[in-house]
Amino acid sequence: MLHTLNNLKNLAIHASDGDIGLTKDFYFDDKHWVIRYLVVETGSWLLSKKILLSPISIKELNQKPQTLTVTISRKQVKNCPDMDSEKPVSRQYELEYMRYYGYSHYWDNTDIWGDYSSPNMMSPGYYSVAPKPDNLDAPDNFADVDAALSQDNDHHLRSSNAVTGYKLDVIDGDLGHLHGMLIDTDTWEIRYLIINTSNWWLGHLVLIAPKWIKEVSWPTSKIYVDMTQQQVKDAPTFDPSVPFSLEHEQSLQTHYGRNGE
Repeated sequence: MLHTLNNLKNLAIHASDGDIGLTKDFYFDDKHWVIRYLVVETGSWLLSKKILLSPISIKELNQKPQTLTVTISRKQVKNCPDMDSEKPVSRQYELEYMRYYGYSHYWDNTDIWGDYSSPNMMSPGYYSVAPKPDNLDAPDNFADVDAALSQDNDHHLRSSNAVTGYKLDVIDGDLGHLHGMLIDTDTWEIRYLIINTSNWWLGHLVLIAPKWIKEVSWPTSKIYVDMTQQQVKDAPTFDPSVPFSLEHEQSLQTHYGRNGE
C-alpha cells in the first residue's frame, strides 16, 4: 500500500516489550530510491535518543490507530551500537548495526534489498516458513569487512527532511519544489516524489517517479527532469486524502508518455 511520508511521521513504534518512540525522519538510498532507515525519537525511557529502525524489523503497519509493530525489543534497542545523530550514517556503522541485529547487508546486489525484493525477506527466521534460497548457506556476509566498506565509497543515504523543499528544474525553467514522497510500505520503495507547483503559478500537487529524474544536484538542492513546465502543470493532480489507485498511476504514466516505466 502507498503512504505519504507525512502520514508515516510521528507513528508510535510498538516493540515486543513496550513502545520504542515516534518516527521523525527517514533515511533513503538515492541510488535505489528506497527507505533504508526510519529515524525514531525514543522519548524519556532512553534519554530521548534518536535511533535507527530498519524496515527489516517492521512486522506490521497498523491502520487504526496508525502504529508500527516491530520484531525487535526495547532491550535490543537500548544495547544497539550508538549513532551520532549529527553526522551522516557511515557504512561502518551500518555494518555494526546489521551484525548486531543479525541482518544481511543490502548493498551487494542489484535488487533493492540485496538478493530480495522486500525487507521482511531479510528478517531472521523468515526462511523457516518460506522457500530457502540457494545462497543462504554462503559464507558469512560480514567476513570481509574491508571489502564491504570499500565497495561503495560514495555513501548514498539522504534525510527526507533535508531534501524536502528541493526545487524542480524542468526544460524551460524552475517549477515547484519537493513537497513529500509516496512510499510503498511493502517494499519501502519511494514510488513517487510529490511536487508542489504553487511557487510558479496557482498550483497543485503532482507526482514524478524517481526513475524519470535526469539528475539530482545535492549541492544546489535541485532536481532535474526532461519535462516542460506545461507538461508538469497539466499532469494529473495528486490529492493526499484520496487513496492512490491503479487508474491514477496509469493516467500519470500516459500523460508523461512513460507507459511501462
